[in-house]
Amino acid sequence: MPSKLFVFALLLFSSAPLFAEEERTVSYYRDVRPILQANCQGCHQPAKQGGEYVMTDFAKLIAGGESGEAAIVPGKPDESSLVAQTTPTDGKADMPKGKPPLSEADRQTLSLWISQGAKDDTPESARPIFDQDHPPIYSMPPVLTSIEYSPDGGLLAVSGYHEVLLQHADGSGIAKRLVGMSERIESARFSPNGEKLVVAGGSPGRLGELQMWDVKSGELSFSIPVSYDTIYGGSWSPDGKQVAVGCGDNTVRVFSAETGEQQLFNGAHEDWALDTTFSKDGSHLVSVSRDMTMKLYEVKTERFIDNITSITPGALKGGIVSVMRHPTEDQLLIGGADGAPKIYKMFREKDRKIGDDFNLIRAFPALPGRVYDVAFSPDAKLVAAGSSKDQTGEIHLFDAADGKLLRQMEGQHGPVYSIAFSPDGKELASVGFDGVIRINKVEDGSLVREFSAVPLTGQTVSTN
Repeated sequence: MPSKLFVFALLLFSSAPLFAEEERTVSYYRDVRPILQANCQGCHQPAKQGGEYVMTDFAKLIAGGESGEAAIVPGKPDESSLVAQTTPTDGKADMPKGKPPLSEADRQTLSLWISQGAKDDTPESARPIFDQDHPPIYSMPPVLTSIEYSPDGGLLAVSGYHEVLLQHADGSGIAKRLVGMSERIESARFSPNGEKLVVAGGSPGRLGELQMWDVKSGELSFSIPVSYDTIYGGSWSPDGKQVAVGCGDNTVRVFSAETGEQQLFNGAHEDWALDTTFSKDGSHLVSVSRDMTMKLYEVKTERFIDNITSITPGALKGGIVSVMRHPTEDQLLIGGADGAPKIYKMFREKDRKIGDDFNLIRAFPALPGRVYDVAFSPDAKLVAAGSSKDQTGEIHLFDAADGKLLRQMEGQHGPVYSIAFSPDGKELASVGFDGVIRINKVEDGSLVREFSAVPLTGQTVSTN
């Protein structure tokens, strides 16, 4: 007779499940919500209600959309239209629209959850509370990670909590509030013609999200889940047809700006990819990372081409956070942990040798602490960099040709995380730890104006 230990071992290592599928208790928050988040919520959220169906709110998820049919009938998966719409026929399903059908395992999970009563076990702390009709309410300014001028200079796109705020650049008030699913907004960038805004962000450890907004209407064009963590460094191709992002899963990706279709995927980095930029003709992409490298890719083939920076151990001190291409040439301005902005050639002109840093054109005097953002002026004659050290921050302005420090911007009161030149090159906007937008005059560094990026409790703001 076999021992009890032998029988237990057979049960433990058997390929057959110990419990029947029907006996598995399915959690909405743990099992079902991630499936909907990855496949459905981008097109069915308050900012973009495909078929008048919202799947980010549990009550609306159950009720269904414009068809009038109950999406979910607790206890009755066969009568639930969501099950019917996600069940493929001849390899195709109605939902997710334009995407491959849900896997058989995901469909079984969804059906089993409904058969068990379709209960909502979402913790109170994790329930969504913000949307376009219910924007965030701020009692204190949030940390700001991104600022960008519109091409005509009339607007500033500023990151907030769960939203991007389009501020009038003259400080007269808020034009629009673009509220999406992402808790953190890492970058917001206007398209070359100013008609669209690409937003990279997410909810740490749960969701990376690429948002595309129509600037004039304030409507969400599409939302795409990207990896399992926050995404960074959104950028536009020069022709406005593609957008790129860096990801917390160490990958770099490019998407169609019109359809959201993924067109490049590369995992050459060994740590988070934090910023991206295209070559002047859009044929190549560059990314920078916490792994202390700047990498070059060919967009059409998705191939990794080269490490632009030196690969010699110890040649670079810390990760690279920001990259910007020269306005008219394939030169790259970077900033990172060592505090010293640098300009590199994008394309190698001679064979790599161990120990070389051949592509380096110029290194600028280091700022205190880490550089979080860098920028060329529109005429490329100036270079600006913003830094953070010990809860303080500075913005330095350099001569791009000889690397000399020209001046320091006045009025900074904390770490600086993002900077942007106005399209005419006369002003420099900055944001950072204290939630304040500051505008400095480039000519002499003086502080021209400053104002809160978000409406604070009790504050009256313009929204026209």
